[in-house]
Amino acid sequence: MSEVLQLSDITREFKQGGKTLEILRGINLSISRGEIVALLGPSGCGKTTLLQIAGLLEKPTSGSIIINGKKVKGAGDGLLTQLRRTQIGFVYQFHHLLSDFTALENLLLPQYIAGISKAEAQSRGLKLMESVGLEKRATHYPSEMSGGEQQRVAIARALVNRPALLLADEPTGNLDPQTAEEVFQVMLQTIRSLKIGALVVTHNEELANRMDRILRLNDGMVQE
Repeated sequence: MSEVLQLSDITREFKQGGKTLEILRGINLSISRGEIVALLGPSGCGKTTLLQIAGLLEKPTSGSIIINGKKVKGAGDGLLTQLRRTQIGFVYQFHHLLSDFTALENLLLPQYIAGISKAEAQSRGLKLMESVGLEKRATHYPSEMSGGEQQRVAIARALVNRPALLLADEPTGNLDPQTAEEVFQVMLQTIRSLKIGALVVTHNEELANRMDRILRLNDGMVQE
């Protein structure tokens, strides 16, 4: 299996009140295509920081990042934007859908930005809406959908540009247990069907145990 994410010796430090805070201390991890990895750890340990670095939204203090075979070190803003747009999908705890657009339109916009034709974008969007079980809700606005449905649309949106890597930060953390289970099942099935790699931050040990591998972040270090 080819690796879609490689982090080598990643550190992240912050200056605060004349002191240096070490949030990440030499992180090494890799994720292969088709592999779903859970990232666990106590609140405030740096999980979101690590996810932001893996998603090229934040720069590490030191270390190297390779996304689907492309080295990031020294890359300009143009390449970083292109990699985020074409190689990485993001799912957050809150869906962040655009309220003035329908569910399908929320899937079309990122494709148009990536230069995909209207016909192809429509086809991809409808197929993904079907994959997450919402083909009958394509023309509904976020306000007309339940929280679980909105989060499923957010998952579809993250995958619509066919990224190599999905990064999810507590994707079911804002949902009740039954809805969280439904959304989690849909997310796993969709990721596996597309054969992409995924790093999923969660506090839920039960959900983590159903992924392929568990990493634990504690005291700035990752342990398997």
